[in-house]
Amino acid sequence: MQIKVDRELCTGCQSCIASCPYDSIVMSEDKAFINEYCQICRACLTVCPEGAIKEYKDTYDCPAQVKQVDLNAYRGVLVFAEQRDGHVAHVAFELLSAGRRLADTLSVTLSAALFGADEAAAAELIKWGADTVYLCDDSNLTRFNDEPYSELLSKIITEHKPEIVLAGATAVGRSFFPRVAARLQAGLTADCTSLEIDEGTRNLLAIRPAFGGNIMATILCPDTRPQMATVRPKVMKTGAYDANRKGKIIKIEKPQKAARTKVVDVVKDDSFSNISLQDAEVIVSGGRGLGGQKGFEMLGQLAGLLGGTLGASRAAVDEGWIQYGHQVGQTGKTVCPKIYIACGISGAVQHMVGMQSSDIIVAINKNPEAPIFNIANYGIVGDLYEVIPLAIKKIKGEKGI
Repeated sequence: MQIKVDRELCTGCQSCIASCPYDSIVMSEDKAFINEYCQICRACLTVCPEGAIKEYKDTYDCPAQVKQVDLNAYRGVLVFAEQRDGHVAHVAFELLSAGRRLADTLSVTLSAALFGADEAAAAELIKWGADTVYLCDDSNLTRFNDEPYSELLSKIITEHKPEIVLAGATAVGRSFFPRVAARLQAGLTADCTSLEIDEGTRNLLAIRPAFGGNIMATILCPDTRPQMATVRPKVMKTGAYDANRKGKIIKIEKPQKAARTKVVDVVKDDSFSNISLQDAEVIVSGGRGLGGQKGFEMLGQLAGLLGGTLGASRAAVDEGWIQYGHQVGQTGKTVCPKIYIACGISGAVQHMVGMQSSDIIVAINKNPEAPIFNIANYGIVGDLYEVIPLAIKKIKGEKGI
């Protein structure tokens, strides 16, 4: 069920706007447009003097609502720079590296959007490759909120018309980026692992795993702009840092429209380690082969001795042995530590997608035919409840503990 405005009938009289209790009717190119906030309350159906607002039972019955876009009016690459507690997240630097490569291929500028941080943080983005940073330093935006973030980024895109917009496939990016795409009627490809340019058409080639990681799909959005994509953290390498690099910081104001929600509190999960999974240089992961939650206590001891943190396969998370925040794989986090130790993990494709770029992979499994051994640098065929205690004892001996 959908409610849409027939743009052929709409005269732009704006009589429908006041009828919506959810503020979901806005003006776009002198025509009424119903955005993603619509709750299908039907209050607007009878107010249009031209009968342009209609209810459709099925999506395929709707008239074409995609606006005709002048592709040549869009130029440049824009990166949304995520921040946590006022500090730029590492994924932003990875995106700047990817964005710089795309911008150089297209011979355009690279910009970044930063909300809730200060000018010093914005200056760092320039040193990592941005030519321009659009900064809203309002402290109320330090804690993420979908509504003002969507409003701000949509405004920047509408005014400056970048042809490509990137964000991290993090909890933040996955939450508000689809809202922006829906509002702008733009195409969005999620969870990309590679980005390329078709130089003949200037189309973004967004590459991502599909069908459980069994194929790699290349997705294009040739008829809409901007071309939007979220990129998995840790799949792109950071570029070169230039302390002398100069750029422009443009201050923007927080939207005047009041948000309907507010962040009351943020609760952090410090159950096993204070080290972020995606920032860890050493990860010790457990799978179904652990047989229970107690196995993670043993792995946590090993991770602590190595200065690392705990990871897990989806099977272990589904069993309730460890929280979802530790999950590595296609439906969890993508990681790239210096050392990844897989304990009791058979090596399903979905898991390997999230950790196969690790510098060194050590696999411990009873089954010598386990697929994890195909990508491991070092493999130990044996009972992890015998191998791990021996490793812990050896490390403690070396450290004199």
